[in-house]
Amino acid sequence: MFTENIDELMRWGWVVLAVFFFLVEIFTAGFVLLCFGIGALGAALAAFLGAGVAWQLVVFIAATIAAVVLARPFADRISRPGVQQIAGDRMIGKWGVVLQTVDPMEGTGMVRVESERWRAESTVNVQLEVGEVVRVVGVDGVRLQVEATESEEPNTDKQAESAA
Repeated sequence: MFTENIDELMRWGWVVLAVFFFLVEIFTAGFVLLCFGIGALGAALAAFLGAGVAWQLVVFIAATIAAVVLARPFADRISRPGVQQIAGDRMIGKWGVVLQTVDPMEGTGMVRVESERWRAESTVNVQLEVGEVVRVVGVDGVRLQVEATESEEPNTDKQAESAA
């Protein structure tokens, strides 16, 4: 009778432990506790099928390790650290076309980079005329810092087409 109560306690103990791991995982990151919850569910299944405590522990450890190995690539892909470029930062290094003369003395100018229009300023204090192909070299607030491209560059036509 005593062993039946222990067996029943072990069965439901694994289920409670699995639910605990799942609930705590909601408030943490990394999918580690989720893997322990899966291991506890496996051990609970083994307990309900009549396996002894030793086999329940083996199933718990094996299922947890399997869950970690299978979840790791997914967790790495989701939690991959990296700088997300936003606003003008994503324009740095791209080519554009001058839509309104970029005049460093008056502080005026407009360029189109990809399909977006941006206020622009010249980094070398040179006036850039409408239609010129420019390269974005920086961002200052909401203005792109641009510089004229060298006319000797072999890809100027392709750059102009991609900027337009």
